[in-house]
Amino acid sequence: MADRDEIQRFTMAERLIHWAVAISFVYLVLSGLALFHPSFYWLAYVLGGGPVIRQWHPIVGVLMFVFLTAMYLKWRRDMKLDDLDRRWLRQVHKYIRHEEGVPEAGRFNAGQKLLFKTMTLMGVLLLLSGIPLWFPMRFSRNVREWSILVHEVAALVAIGGLIAHIYMGTAVVRGSMRAMLTGWVSRAWARAHHPRWAREFERTS
Repeated sequence: MADRDEIQRFTMAERLIHWAVAISFVYLVLSGLALFHPSFYWLAYVLGGGPVIRQWHPIVGVLMFVFLTAMYLKWRRDMKLDDLDRRWLRQVHKYIRHEEGVPEAGRFNAGQKLLFKTMTLMGVLLLLSGIPLWFPMRFSRNVREWSILVHEVAALVAIGGLIAHIYMGTAVVRGSMRAMLTGWVSRAWARAHHPRWAREFERTS
């Protein structure tokens, strides 16, 4: 149980969905790198061997998309950009420098919302481009070649998003990882990083 100085930031369902997406995506990154280039093939041995990852990579990809869809449905309202978010984006340089004058963030700031939208789009592209690679005999050579290109570009963007997400959640905004592990944050943390959300939470609780 959290004490009176804490606010619930994420429910158990939200955390389970988040970690399901995260774990499945990490597996896809590692197995995908092993399949992408010989210099990364040693990862295949860590994950059970080449035949194993060839079989499980697309299956886990479908599972991740299911988890990602559940996350989108859970957070789609919280992730809508509003006028304050657009002002936040215009002042993002102040946020990076920890300067004053940045519009107050709600439950998620505009950067988190854009990352969420980007990762969701990349998930859709990875699924669609992965189908012709999973069943190559059912598609033309031209479709397969375009699918390879789209799959690689989407994967690179998604990996970049993952790195940024981990960096922001561990090194820049301390306390974010605890929120996703336990579901709770201190009221001081909420007021400092997401003041609009903190006020709304306190007003309705």
